[in-house]
Amino acid sequence: MVKFFFIISCFLAIQDEPVISWAETYKLSWSDFKSEANNEVDAVALTASGISFGMSVRKSDNVVVSYKANIQAHFYPEKSWYNKDKADEHILAHEQLHFNITELYVRKFRQQIEAVKVSNNVREQLNTIHNQINKDISQMQIKYDAETNHSRNMEAQAKWQLYIEAELKKLSKHKSVD
Repeated sequence: MVKFFFIISCFLAIQDEPVISWAETYKLSWSDFKSEANNEVDAVALTASGISFGMSVRKSDNVVVSYKANIQAHFYPEKSWYNKDKADEHILAHEQLHFNITELYVRKFRQQIEAVKVSNNVREQLNTIHNQINKDISQMQIKYDAETNHSRNMEAQAKWQLYIEAELKKLSKHKSVD
């Protein structure tokens, strides 16, 4: 069984914690999982990943004139672990897909933010999108583990792999840059 731990975070709250930013050219390896394995659970591995989000708003005469958002998919090595005696490359691929799902929702987030018009309630709009994205990604991660039986259902795992690859490709315009 593989467990997934999703971290909801704000950009500034995590800046001192070691992270690996999602990159198309980088694949997770077991050496990225730094936390000690939890042998009290049935899980073979635990991936901690999440979306960091920061924004800045520029005002002139108390009127918002522009905004910027920084959205990243991060893997948290110090919170991620695996059982060395039970883990294999198939489980690592399952864990990578959890991280890829995080990137998918970063892309969806960026796509939605692109449509936000500058206004005095832009902060509220961005926070509303952020909250909904966090709900959606959490549901997707749970569904992924349920349908793949935490990587044990090989056919479902293969379908999810193809599905996430296709979804990432559809939103490639919004991908994280290496």
